[in-house]
Amino acid sequence: MLTKGLLASQPLVMVLNAFKSKSHSFAPPSVLPDSPAGQRGATCSAWLQVSIRHFVLPLVLAASVASPAHAQTLAPYKDDLFAYPAILSSEGDTYRVVDYQEMRDINERDQVPERRVQGKYVSTGVRKVQQDLVLRTDAGEIRHVAVGKTEGASVIVLYLHGQGGSRKQGVDDFTFGGNFNRIKNLMVANGGLYLSPDFSDFGDKGVSEVAALIEHYAAQSPGAKVVVACGSMGGALCWGLARDAGAAKQLSGLMLLGSLWEDGFLKSPAFAAKVPVFFAQGSKDPVFPVEKQEAFFRSILAKKPGYPVRFVRFETGTHGTPIRMTDWRETLNWMLAAR
Repeated sequence: MLTKGLLASQPLVMVLNAFKSKSHSFAPPSVLPDSPAGQRGATCSAWLQVSIRHFVLPLVLAASVASPAHAQTLAPYKDDLFAYPAILSSEGDTYRVVDYQEMRDINERDQVPERRVQGKYVSTGVRKVQQDLVLRTDAGEIRHVAVGKTEGASVIVLYLHGQGGSRKQGVDDFTFGGNFNRIKNLMVANGGLYLSPDFSDFGDKGVSEVAALIEHYAAQSPGAKVVVACGSMGGALCWGLARDAGAAKQLSGLMLLGSLWEDGFLKSPAFAAKVPVFFAQGSKDPVFPVEKQEAFFRSILAKKPGYPVRFVRFETGTHGTPIRMTDWRETLNWMLAAR
């Protein structure tokens, strides 16, 4: 379940400490407005109650809403099955090298390698809230699959497929080790919305279509954070959204899964707004070499030290490994906390 902290201890302590501070010398009136005259023994107690009700609680509520410590958090879903197998090396959480073994992570995990994962990795009941829809916008008709709450969602996650894919890839329960089934269940269980759309191309037309889709559903769920995950060539759309000033305002995170780099990002509205970026790449990716993606990741930190960016390298992994192995919940919780 998605939770937001309210009346947490830290804001309360801050306000109460302010009341005890020497710089705040509040004196109780001799008679409170709603106290019978002459009840001196109850005056201080009643004064304290009124002070808390009229002064402290409003401040606590305001502090708790504004405090970055109260980030949205997605509740667990099959974490033991989808956690990273082992961390071979790391630079804190910013850069990690994850152990990947094809025999274990495909052959032993799948009932039919690369076609059907073992049943324990999936829960297909989520299909009850899955819809194949068409949205008519100024950018054209956008066919997409929606899973979860199309209105009043707590968070919105999109997956944009690569070359040769379609909206159906992002909702296939059994391929890629069941990882798409996991994100579907995470969204539904936490009151969120998951979208997997078709689009015309990986250029400006596709960017305008995805931007229109985001605009529509963001309007249906005011306040919901929006994270866009892009697989392979779909990354061109992620970077296109980052360049679009209107779309960039809606973004709370970009996930590049076995995807490409874009030097222009360093001059984009999304970069200026410090939208979190997550990279996942196989060390043996024959399409987008890991060395170039790592170099781009480093360039972000060099340009703006402390920028919210993370990189996971799957050692011996190939092009499709990040889609199979990325830990959705860990990554999304980090992004939700960062914004």
